[in-house]
Amino acid sequence: MNIPAPDETPDTGPDFDLRAYLRGSWSVDRTLLDRNTGTSGTFTGVVRFTAHDDGGLLWHEEGTVRWASVSGAPFTGPASREYLLQPADTPDVLDVHFPDGRPFHRMGFTGQANQDVHWCDPDTYRVTYTLLGPDACGYRWDVTGPAKDQLLETVLHRLEAGPGAAQDPRRAE
Repeated sequence: MNIPAPDETPDTGPDFDLRAYLRGSWSVDRTLLDRNTGTSGTFTGVVRFTAHDDGGLLWHEEGTVRWASVSGAPFTGPASREYLLQPADTPDVLDVHFPDGRPFHRMGFTGQANQDVHWCDPDTYRVTYTLLGPDACGYRWDVTGPAKDQLLETVLHRLEAGPGAAQDPRRAE
């Protein structure tokens, strides 16, 4: 899967509220490619972005992973993950943390905030976020290093807006 180019990208100027944009439920479609072995897989499921008591969001994702095996039967099974998205210095950016509070990366759609790098010894994880429209976005992890050589591409489509979610993510002030 290649993340498609946006047709009509919403305004992501200084008044864009990433927290309001994300809040709610989204479908998740992800392709997984291990470039070392040539094996591939998919993840399909749902992600819910819900209010967290620190003013940010809880990212809870669950679904089914399907992974081809180089030596043996393919794997199909449940998968889930959680992150904490905390307010950053501007409303168009959120800081992503692991559930235990360790920093992971910065998330945004504008300028240089749409790209970040995370070091997970011994590999480097590079992420790029893309705003595809008012109800769709995507991100791509390019993982390189001595242990991994992977490409993970994800597209999210809005299923429903959460309570208090803005239909227009530009803040009214």
